[in-house]
Amino acid sequence: MKKTALYDLHLRLNAKMVPFAGFLMPIQYPSGIRNEYKIVRNNVGMFDVSHMGQFEFSGKNAKIFLDRITTNNLSRLYNGRAQYSALCNKDGGIIDDIILYQFKKKYFMVVNASNIDKNWNWIHDNLINDVKIKNNSDYYSILAVQGPKSRNILEQIFPSVKEIKYYHAQEIEYNGKNLILSRTGYTGELGFEIYACKRNIRLLWDKLINMGVLPCGLGIRDLLRIEMKYCLYGNDIDEKNNPLEAGLDWITNLDKNFIGKEKLMELKNYGLSKLLVAIRLNQKGIPRKGYKVFHGNKNIGLITSGTQSIGLKCGIGLGYVLYGYHKIGTKIAVEIRDKKVEAEIIKPPFLKNTSLHD
Repeated sequence: MKKTALYDLHLRLNAKMVPFAGFLMPIQYPSGIRNEYKIVRNNVGMFDVSHMGQFEFSGKNAKIFLDRITTNNLSRLYNGRAQYSALCNKDGGIIDDIILYQFKKKYFMVVNASNIDKNWNWIHDNLINDVKIKNNSDYYSILAVQGPKSRNILEQIFPSVKEIKYYHAQEIEYNGKNLILSRTGYTGELGFEIYACKRNIRLLWDKLINMGVLPCGLGIRDLLRIEMKYCLYGNDIDEKNNPLEAGLDWITNLDKNFIGKEKLMELKNYGLSKLLVAIRLNQKGIPRKGYKVFHGNKNIGLITSGTQSIGLKCGIGLGYVLYGYHKIGTKIAVEIRDKKVEAEIIKPPFLKNTSLHD
């Protein structure tokens, strides 16, 4: 198991550490899941997400290459702009979901920890001339500072943070080293992610702790993202699923040529077989990954992610259901321990009116 630059600081705070994507990561801290949830939804908390990978692209043909391997409309990017996108294989399956940044002289791609090696090899296999790529995954550490008061806290360290719009970023110098400050996150709240060298991430961690920011674990991060219907690679999306059926058509530009487009066009023209939906239980229970979804006596799908929502005080989940049973308001049931629990398909996100766009 790998360890992030903050590993010993997590232990010092008595965090519960678990293996995740090849790393030992904090799942929760002694204050407890409910307190961590309350802090992020109402105040400000921070997460160590240094397990994520980062690739850098430069060179004359970098834009042409990235436009060929990513699904979103790259023409919308400009200096300081971020974009949620995906990498697809030739069959349209999702190799990974990513965030791509454009800066003056480079593009910066953030990938999922479990897919770093796979993505790197796939990118190399499809590389074209005049593109330079660099794997920065061992250099950058990442802090995600999330919550309605995240901007107020970070302004005391980075005054320019107040200028950063949603899905935008700044490259700045901090303590003599390059640092990327972006307004992104995985919680559905106003939040920022800081990419910095290991030494500076440790300094920032201690500074934020001293300013009263509560550290939070990956356990509550998972609950927060499910409440927003944010996909988790390996659960809700993978190479067996494509962006159209995963509800990611909004990041899939079928007007351009990219790897996997031809297959996706076929699927769009001839019809999808399933769709990823948001499911809320109307009775007591928690939908877990792998639980079956029914419409009457017909098995129509499977849960891919599920939890007990602290905000809504009910069980919620994401799952694929057969096309035709995906409409909002459809009454369904989730099989939990041989019992069918009443549920319905709702319009995401589960939790609305957050501070995301404040």
